[in-house]
Amino acid sequence: MSYVSDAISTTNEVDIAVAAWHEDGRWNLALLPDAHDLPHIIDRLKSQQTNGGAIALLAIDEEFFMLIRVLGSHISMFLSDVTCALDYEVAAEFLELCDLDSPEEDEEPLPVGHLEILADLGVNSMELSALCDDAELFPDEQLEAIAGRLGFADQFAELLEL
Repeated sequence: MSYVSDAISTTNEVDIAVAAWHEDGRWNLALLPDAHDLPHIIDRLKSQQTNGGAIALLAIDEEFFMLIRVLGSHISMFLSDVTCALDYEVAAEFLELCDLDSPEEDEEPLPVGHLEILADLGVNSMELSALCDDAELFPDEQLEAIAGRLGFADQFAELLEL
């Protein structure tokens, strides 16, 4: 079952919302309709379950990225910069869903959530943190790097060229 959408996001043209799942020995990818609708994204991932689960790679407004992974009944979530919750409703909703505290105005921009979200797939917490710390990379480039480490960089790039 696939749920390809014609639009990357209805909210902002620079947002990215991609689902990835491993099936029959290869990665499958599809666009998700709205990077800002976290409950809907989680439901979509639940419907696309395979042995390795399903992953959402989300980039918001060239500011931050989020990862959501559904594996069985377990949901893991990662946010690249906690301070984005001060300016973006979707990041604040992320913190609420994860039962994490909202950041203070003077807080450092640090990643939060499940830093080992992709460790069993070859991207450990140190690599994920290093990507978040790289000020030279935009969120879409950070997601491309993650896609590359997971083994579907070409598919990811092709999907976003639509």
